[in-house]
Amino acid sequence: MKKILLLLVLLLSAKITAQEIPLAQLETIDGETVSTQILAEQGAKPIVITFWATWCIPCLTELSAVNERLESWKEKYQFDLYAVSVDDDRTARKVAALQAGKGWDFKVLLDTNQDFKRKLNINSIPYLIVVKEGKIIFTKTGFVKGDEARIEKVISENQ
Repeated sequence: MKKILLLLVLLLSAKITAQEIPLAQLETIDGETVSTQILAEQGAKPIVITFWATWCIPCLTELSAVNERLESWKEKYQFDLYAVSVDDDRTARKVAALQAGKGWDFKVLLDTNQDFKRKLNINSIPYLIVVKEGKIIFTKTGFVKGDEARIEKVISENQ
């Protein structure tokens, strides 16, 4: 019975990670509208998407840790990184200043109405997904020191 339950859990989790990127409209910091379809159409290279907010300390820690390694990762691997802020209209105004102040060298998108987050059934942040060929191949909730190695491993294995 335990083996059957374990197999069922593994099958369900495999289905979850094979989820396609849902369509939603996001904004750039400059106010341009961007469809999530561009994230699904980027082909064979992996796309890292992390969901965060200005008030979320673990989110800020994760983004800073990833940014510290970003240049090294970009030298070794072909991938894109998007940080999707789920701040509401009140706190979204802080995003551009925070990105500039932290020196983050990746693309930041705004999901102020949280449509994209909701369509992915994300309940807590930080939440990170890796997408390849329009399908989610990896998910991670939360952040602890050392998660950067897990993220790099997923990127390297999906070149």
